[in-house]
Amino acid sequence: MARRRRPNFKPLEKVAVLREVLLDGESVSDVCERHGLQPSQFYTWQKQLFENGGAAFTRDADRERRGLERTVAKLTSRLAEKDEVIAAITEEHVALKKARGEL
Repeated sequence: MARRRRPNFKPLEKVAVLREVLLDGESVSDVCERHGLQPSQFYTWQKQLFENGGAAFTRDADRERRGLERTVAKLTSRLAEKDEVIAAITEEHVALKKARGEL
């Protein structure tokens, strides 16, 4: 008897199969039969999805964090420039007051 080759599902295909049951409300047995998989494999994928589902959102969180870090760096740089300008103007102001004899 020849062994039947198991289908090899890509990650997006696995999500599509899970979606059919979880969102579309189809029965696990019908979906598994249609796609040629064992229900135990379906439940393994479901478990993996729920255990690792947070990883789908970390990329966005990392992108947002990097954006915020860049914004903070830019604002810190601008603040340092403003401090330098204020220091120079204050120094000039004090020098002018001394020249006039006000200090």
